[in-house]
Amino acid sequence: MNSFIKRSAILGMGGSALLFPTLALAEDTLNSGDTAWMLTSTALVLFMTIPGLSLFYAGMVRSKNVLSVLMQCFAITALMTIIWTLYGYSMAFSDGGSSNWLVGGLEKAFLMGIAVDTLSGTIPETVFVVFQMTFAIIAPALIVGAFAERMKFSSMLIFLTIWVTVVYIPVCHWVWGGGWMSNHGVLDFAGGTVVHINAGIAGLVTALVLGKRKGYPKTHMTPHNLTLTVMGAGMLWVGWFGFNAGSELAADGAAGMAMAVTQIATAAAALAWMFVEWIKHGKPSALGIVTGAVGGLVAITPASGYVGPMGAMAIGLASGIVCFWGATTLKRIGGYDDSLDAFGVHGIGGIVGAILTGVFAAESLGGAGFGDGISSMGAQVYAQGLGVVATAAYCAVATYVILVVVRAIMGLRVDEEEETMGLDIALHDERGYNL
Repeated sequence: MNSFIKRSAILGMGGSALLFPTLALAEDTLNSGDTAWMLTSTALVLFMTIPGLSLFYAGMVRSKNVLSVLMQCFAITALMTIIWTLYGYSMAFSDGGSSNWLVGGLEKAFLMGIAVDTLSGTIPETVFVVFQMTFAIIAPALIVGAFAERMKFSSMLIFLTIWVTVVYIPVCHWVWGGGWMSNHGVLDFAGGTVVHINAGIAGLVTALVLGKRKGYPKTHMTPHNLTLTVMGAGMLWVGWFGFNAGSELAADGAAGMAMAVTQIATAAAALAWMFVEWIKHGKPSALGIVTGAVGGLVAITPASGYVGPMGAMAIGLASGIVCFWGATTLKRIGGYDDSLDAFGVHGIGGIVGAILTGVFAAESLGGAGFGDGISSMGAQVYAQGLGVVATAAYCAVATYVILVVVRAIMGLRVDEEEETMGLDIALHDERGYNL
């Protein structure tokens, strides 16, 4: 634990400096153990989207839309790979000169200058590129859960191309690429702010702009295959170890602690959701426990490099309860149709985790302590709150503008006949099941 605290305290300086090549403190010497772990972590994070998230979402929609969700996640994976290669990685992690506080430059566009022997710390830069690419893939894929069963496929491709360029890449740079949030001491070890708050807020705005599914909420829209959802949730749980422990970029004690707290928080959140639902509705559900687990995974993501086991348990319990409220009570009060609870789980879970990182990172609570310039828990919580508010506000406004523009040019939503028919047939001329 002492080595973990020492390492994480260094990580905390200026927003996790060791995580990124522009801020790396380690000598650029290849370490085969670190490289092997990061190759594994990269595969695990990709596994989270395909097939993990794909199956998790696909099981929750109606049978007439199962292929549309799978198609969306698969196409997003391919599209974001190309965008990240062409300019995304460069704009997120290159030096932007005088505008570096806002966004990076284009010196590594098309991955120029990255060769077989180019290093990022102790691993090949190619591995770091693809590891970060998997984050850029899953963030827009998460938004699918908010607009499932009603967005045009063509409009989805255009919307998310612009969104990842205008929203995800700048926020990624702010936190991890040497931008203004890292300079203000905002802690986000593995993507609570960059990925989950970003995607959750974008999902909420998208659901509001698109409007409700036909018949919602009067028509009962039950998940068509919870077996797929439970399988997908299990894959997400396993893949998340690459997401969190992999963000250490090394095979060391800090990665081990990140793995441990990820497991603990997830278990606590799953049980918290299950028991709250059991008390409120009389029976625990499979959908509830797996959704709670995902909420715990989300909440521990920003904190995984900074908190200890008991802090992780507290974060998990809090996220299970608050995400249950967000996905049920808040959604009912707000009257919006967040189809698969992208905001209720990822947006709210990300906010809970980001704020509580500032609490449970305290050494007195078993955490790693605060970085340079952060003298107290209150100051760190303020920094975390600043990161949450800035990300949510920027993402909400930018996402709304993008949606309005795309709607004006090509429309966003399928027509009523296509929605009734189901997107599988209407948009892809295929059926998920031929029984």
